[in-house]
Amino acid sequence: MTKIHQHPMNQNTSSHPKGLYVLYSTEMWERFNFYGMRALLSLFLVNALAYKQNEASIIYGGFLGLSYLTTMLGGYVSDRYLGNRNCIILGGITMAIGQLLLFGSASTFMEGVETANLFMWSGLLFLILGNGFFKPNISSMVGQLYAKGDSRLDAAFTIFYMGINTGALLGMMICPWLGDVKVDGVRNLDAFKWGFLAAGSAMMIGTITFYFLKNKYLLKPDGQAVGLAPDFNKVQDSEEEEEEEEADKADFTNKSIGITLLIFTLLVYLFHILFLSEIANPIKDWVYPVIYSAGISLAFLIMTDKTLTNIERQRIYVMYIISFFVIFFWSAYEQAGSSLTFIADQQTDLNFFGIELPPSSVQNANSFFIILLAFPFSWFWIWMQKRGIEPNSPAKQAIGLMLLALGYLIIAIQVKDLGSQKLGVAWLFIMYLFHTMGELCLSPIGLSLVAKLAPKRFSSLLMGVWFLANAAGYALAGTLGALLPPVNAIASGQFPSFLGMEIKNLYDFFMLFVIMAGIASVLLYILASGPLKKMMHGIR
Repeated sequence: MTKIHQHPMNQNTSSHPKGLYVLYSTEMWERFNFYGMRALLSLFLVNALAYKQNEASIIYGGFLGLSYLTTMLGGYVSDRYLGNRNCIILGGITMAIGQLLLFGSASTFMEGVETANLFMWSGLLFLILGNGFFKPNISSMVGQLYAKGDSRLDAAFTIFYMGINTGALLGMMICPWLGDVKVDGVRNLDAFKWGFLAAGSAMMIGTITFYFLKNKYLLKPDGQAVGLAPDFNKVQDSEEEEEEEEADKADFTNKSIGITLLIFTLLVYLFHILFLSEIANPIKDWVYPVIYSAGISLAFLIMTDKTLTNIERQRIYVMYIISFFVIFFWSAYEQAGSSLTFIADQQTDLNFFGIELPPSSVQNANSFFIILLAFPFSWFWIWMQKRGIEPNSPAKQAIGLMLLALGYLIIAIQVKDLGSQKLGVAWLFIMYLFHTMGELCLSPIGLSLVAKLAPKRFSSLLMGVWFLANAAGYALAGTLGALLPPVNAIASGQFPSFLGMEIKNLYDFFMLFVIMAGIASVLLYILASGPLKKMMHGIR
């Protein structure tokens, strides 16, 4: 392994390694790319490519789900072959190509929809693959910059999360400003391409920044380079081996791999039957089942590793249980880019202190609130820790689910008697404020918990499992987002239904998320205070 000599960093110091800020910057530009495109995607599909709203929601959910499904592939390739650094560079280049293809789609749809669709689907494919290589590897590198048990890790992931949301804020500000343009109330469809081009340019900036700074700053406390390609022939230092007490590599049998593939196949078929649409929809009928099945199958495979100790096994079970509950968080949260964007576009007064906001930019309130509240939340956890009253990580995530439910409850009450009037955009901002506080209790805490619970040999792969839960949530978000009643639903008398219940208006739609997130919150909080606390074996 390459070793770069540097003075070791005292893990008790209040400062953070410079490598954290390299990762911060890289992630910031990547999230500019991803969220900037995401803000425009649903509107582009409906207005430029003539997809229906429910079709766009399904595509949106499938795209997000597959983007995080491929983190499993990216984590595996990194752990076994390329290492974190090479996967990040590969992912960045691939995503930049994807944005250029979307630029091509937005440049050609007026001449030919078929060509534009080909560019669009190709662009989404490149973005899906690129994100899969990029996302789990840059997240897992954060934990590698710190020694085992370093108390700064939660704060480090909060800072890193700031990078995510700084990029999202800039992306959802600049890309809609360039791409979601209305003149006298009429959307300029030709402008979409400039938003996609801006997103691709940001991705290249992030990739180049990482390439030139990685060797100098991405180091462990002892000066060793992090994120290099794995070397299974390396003799581990006796001191490190004694400290970690972990196996160097997983041990999967051919039998366990075969059973995993069989489980995956059967689950895909089962979910396909359950989600089969009256009107054939390949994304809902096949892509969503693949996403759900992959998470369950991978979870089974990891638990067949012969080298797992009892403590490692229980800690991984904790990750799986929490991952199940966060599915419900992301399925509600990720309405931002589909149903909530359509609501902002069609049923919301977007005049805010005399400024007419682009519909796609309203969701940017989330990123603004993240940047505003991230450090206060980090300080609040430290304040509680010093007084011995800090909840453990699963309990924090349960609180996050409850805050999400409260956000939807507030806006549900507001629209209940709204009638034909438009919703004030300030109410969407208030909802996003609660969603943001929920996210700060759940997402950075989850990333940190995975870094603390995961055995070293599974660091990237289990980070991929965490993102698979996100993927399942995003897929479910697409299904639930398609339940948004059309503006003319009452006049037509045709309402979408869920579990036999008709969704007749916005109140019914929002209450669906209130009930779902509220129940998940209560159940997770009960588990957090009992079984999960014991199974983490001292980790909080």
